[in-house]
Amino acid sequence: MADHHQEDDDLKLALQMSMQYNLPELKRSNPIGSGSQPGESPEAKTRRLQREIMAAAAEKRMVLIPKSPSPPVQDKAPTLGSVLGEEESDQLFGMLFGGDVTKSILAQWTNQGIRFSPDPETSIGLVQHEGGPCGVLAALQAFVLKYLIYFPEDLGKASPSMGVWTLSKHRYVVSDSFSSVTEEAKTRALVRSMCEILFMCGNNNRAVVATFANFEEPSTSQRDEAMAGGLPLESASDLQKILRFETFTTQSSALQKLERTIPAFQSPMGVLMFLISALLSRGLDSVQSDRDDPNPPLVTKPFGHASQEIVNLLLCGEAVANVFDGRMDLGGGMFLKGISKNVEVGFLTFIESLQFCKVGQHLKCPKWPIWVIGSESHYTVLFALDPSVQEENELELRESQIRRAFDARDQSGGGGFITADAFHQVVQETNIRLPVEKLNDICATGFIVWSELWQVILELDRNLGGIKDSTGMMGKKVFDIYHFNGIAKSDINGGAQAIAVEGHVVSAPVQRPRLTKLNVAVPPKWTQEEYLSCALPMASSSEKDSEVNQAKPVQHAPLVDCIRTRWARATCSWSGDPPSIV
Repeated sequence: MADHHQEDDDLKLALQMSMQYNLPELKRSNPIGSGSQPGESPEAKTRRLQREIMAAAAEKRMVLIPKSPSPPVQDKAPTLGSVLGEEESDQLFGMLFGGDVTKSILAQWTNQGIRFSPDPETSIGLVQHEGGPCGVLAALQAFVLKYLIYFPEDLGKASPSMGVWTLSKHRYVVSDSFSSVTEEAKTRALVRSMCEILFMCGNNNRAVVATFANFEEPSTSQRDEAMAGGLPLESASDLQKILRFETFTTQSSALQKLERTIPAFQSPMGVLMFLISALLSRGLDSVQSDRDDPNPPLVTKPFGHASQEIVNLLLCGEAVANVFDGRMDLGGGMFLKGISKNVEVGFLTFIESLQFCKVGQHLKCPKWPIWVIGSESHYTVLFALDPSVQEENELELRESQIRRAFDARDQSGGGGFITADAFHQVVQETNIRLPVEKLNDICATGFIVWSELWQVILELDRNLGGIKDSTGMMGKKVFDIYHFNGIAKSDINGGAQAIAVEGHVVSAPVQRPRLTKLNVAVPPKWTQEEYLSCALPMASSSEKDSEVNQAKPVQHAPLVDCIRTRWARATCSWSGDPPSIV
């Protein structure tokens, strides 16, 4: 009964509302009373009619409720790339610069484009105008040289003869006419280098290309401002406003994108945009996982230099902080991460010549003879036009074999010594058969230093696993190598230019990037005494013979110390200004 009373009340309310307003009759799909069924009882029919009247009243109530006007449909502007979220922007900016970055550091990184030198002699090199981003430029420069020298056929018909090898007396002969490289070939080499690095950072599965918002639109004030170098970047929110990125899974699509946006990378924000592209390709969380200590910013303080993690990311695709091979176990579940794989282009550092670190074989012996050179404050590039400089002779192969076994057990952080127990493993692995008295002598202190072990190997007969060479001719190597420093330096021997100073015209050295050709000689003698004896000029019976036998004058610069970390005992000579690694 209660249900019937409730239905009666609802029916009365519906009838009152239906008579309260004078509304046009609604067109129902089924008119009231049309749903009668054969054999329907009077009570059921009454209930059905009541339900239909209530439904009609409900429809009238819906008409009475005012509807908010629908917003006009607007055409969506084409979205050119994705936008970083607020949290991701904060993470990226903090990872790069930290929480209290100075305006001078930001200025260094927002005023450096990726541009080739306008100077004909150094036209294949990328120019650095600001201190700080040299690590990014040097790594990119190394890959550009790889394509210009060793893959000119990939750069189209416009590529020069430089890098096209011809075989002559079992040696590669290569043209070093760098000024003949066309702008088209250089741009293609740059685009391919950028694409290779980004895919390497993305584990060869993806590449993320970052650029300015709306950069590819015909004309925008933001794009024009960015190209002119006036785009502000002082915080993560600024980064979020100006940055757009796209993800590519095929190299062809990434190459097309990079070709279209090369002007953006040539702009003052270019180096920073490329570094951000590499970080996003790797993934921000993966970058932090690569690092031994994820807290310091990647751009180091107080001078804004690129950290070793940035350089390693661009050389091997992982943002590790160390340059040794593999991992170094510190015990207790702690370890330091180094280079885990072979690389296309390598790395040498002046710091190793001071015995503060040890560069592993992955970076020291890359696939192509091109190296980023690190000093205390700058990065430059060393390269050879002849790939045979990487080939090892019998002595070098044996030295590399023993050194790898030694380094694998060196837990001193590059100090160059192992325990006596580890030494016995090295001897067994490399098939060295030392006399008992020599073995006891070298293990007397409980630690074996590499330099002492190497001296023993040099004096050990070859049939016992040593490399004693009675002829003194094995291991001889002479080759040319080039060094490029992209930051403008005074060229003392390159002439002078007239400049006005306080109303007076004065002469000043020309400022330009520096490209130096070095002749490198690795002596055939392997002991210090033999080397000193053969390094002295040989006496001759006539002045003519003396001129023929006179060796090139040996010169020294910090770069030579870097070269000797790759080719021990090397001597170098060059013409003109000495090469500079700062």
